[in-house]
Amino acid sequence: MHFVYILVSENSPGKIYIGITDDLEKRLEKHNAFQSLYSKRYAPWRLESYVAFSNQKQANVFERYLKQGSGFAFLKKHLI
Repeated sequence: MHFVYILVSENSPGKIYIGITDDLEKRLEKHNAFQSLYSKRYAPWRLESYVAFSNQKQANVFERYLKQGSGFAFLKKHLI
């Protein structure tokens, strides 16, 4: 499975991180262990929501969508 996930910073609730992984638990641990360049500034993170895909290409397309204007609006309205 491939997961598109949304994290929210616990220290800066306005900061949102959107990512993709095949191991959600391990990836969240890396974010909170300061092993991700961007996200370490706003750690700790909490998992707000995720969507699972069996197809990696579909997961990539959905992640890109969420990072764009209308996709980000969708995220704010329906996923967080």
